[in-house]
Amino acid sequence: MLLEIDDVTKTYAGASRPVLRGVSLTLAAGQTLALTGESGSGKSTLLHLAGALDRFDGGEIHLSGQPLSGLDDAGRAALRRSHVALVFQQFNLIPSLSVAQNLAFHARLAGRPDRDWIARLTERLGLAELTLRYPEQLSGGQQQRVAIGRALAARPALLLADEPTGNLDETASTAVMDLMLELVRESGTALFLVTHSQAIARRLDRHLHLAGGRVV
Repeated sequence: MLLEIDDVTKTYAGASRPVLRGVSLTLAAGQTLALTGESGSGKSTLLHLAGALDRFDGGEIHLSGQPLSGLDDAGRAALRRSHVALVFQQFNLIPSLSVAQNLAFHARLAGRPDRDWIARLTERLGLAELTLRYPEQLSGGQQQRVAIGRALAARPALLLADEPTGNLDETASTAVMDLMLELVRESGTALFLVTHSQAIARRLDRHLHLAGGRVV
């Protein structure tokens, strides 16, 4: 099992109640999983915990067999670089880098630059004519395609996506989701996606719902 979340709890400082109350789920290598829930239900919190971006209070999370609770900050950063990629609602591209440079950025950090794969991603994402442009010269849909390509360039074991089409109109959203699902399956990457859209959730292999701090 690639990702195992076992009875995880999380309470933020100053909060009157926990945001997560014993959440458990699993995600196999190459599988796609959608998590839905109301705003404030803890979806993004759980996603961040799964990617070793934050610490949980109780329970355990295993990523590629590695328990996260025993890792220091350096160990968590190393695990993220080697196993995890992220796509957020905000595109988070590096404004001083061109499209081509943004696409190659994470693969270089992970020590897995693959020119052929990046070229294939560039073509499949419809970015071949845009490689010399900078993020400010792109539409929202184009920027999100660059963000997806950058995330997949290192062929991560796990892609975490937090409302990846939330800033796009319906047409662009459908096109971006089509491409992301195709490329995730082609690369063998597992996808853990947070979304408010039931239509998007139904397109993934599994769909769970978070309410009251628990998976229901």
